[in-house]
Amino acid sequence: MLELFGTTSDTMLTQDQLIDLLACPETDRIERTVSTNKTDKFGETICAFANDFPNHRLPGYLLIGVNDNGTLSGLSVTDELLKNLGAIRSDGNVLPQPAMNVSKFSLEGGEVAVVEVLPSDLPPVRYKGQVHIRVGPRKAIASEQDERILSECRVALARSFDARACPEATIDDIALGQFDAYRREAVDPETIAANHRPVEQQLASLRLFDPERACPTHAGILLFGKNPRFFLPGAGGR
Repeated sequence: MLELFGTTSDTMLTQDQLIDLLACPETDRIERTVSTNKTDKFGETICAFANDFPNHRLPGYLLIGVNDNGTLSGLSVTDELLKNLGAIRSDGNVLPQPAMNVSKFSLEGGEVAVVEVLPSDLPPVRYKGQVHIRVGPRKAIASEQDERILSECRVALARSFDARACPEATIDDIALGQFDAYRREAVDPETIAANHRPVEQQLASLRLFDPERACPTHAGILLFGKNPRFFLPGAGGR
């Protein structure tokens, strides 16, 4: 079921998608737990999902408040739990910092805290100095060969800063009017008249939009962003 909705451009699960996840067995993209205070366990899981060792290029999901068989534990998700989960991203233990979302769902039978972790473009990711990966439904510490594979993935994914995705931004953060004016200056009228591609594809052809993650690149934000400094503090004006 995961392949029906899992993409690196997803911002967060819907409730229906979460119900589908509960019905799936644990895989290398799903971890269930009823624990709420095992920060190390959560950090290791987030690290493993960010490393995406199977190279799915799809998110992994940590489901808190769910038994191994997919039933709910009856957990009441507190603001403190959500804050603690969100803090794992920036507490300095998971490096490079993962891209992740944290959310709460209220279902019949209890609440679920969901941590969605996007695959990193800069593997290997380490938690407290160790590289964790998923081997099927279980976590493992990466071997030397595993780390070599992750390093090779990093080289393959390496992009200059301007060509990297800006995952916090959306197409709505681009001043499309300015882009259209630029396009009319830079491209001959006949080519524009024959071009019926969506604007996202037009931006992507200039490396201003990342179609895989469905968000602008840093270059797109710098050149045509409505508020570049919101996403890139210290960015100079155009």
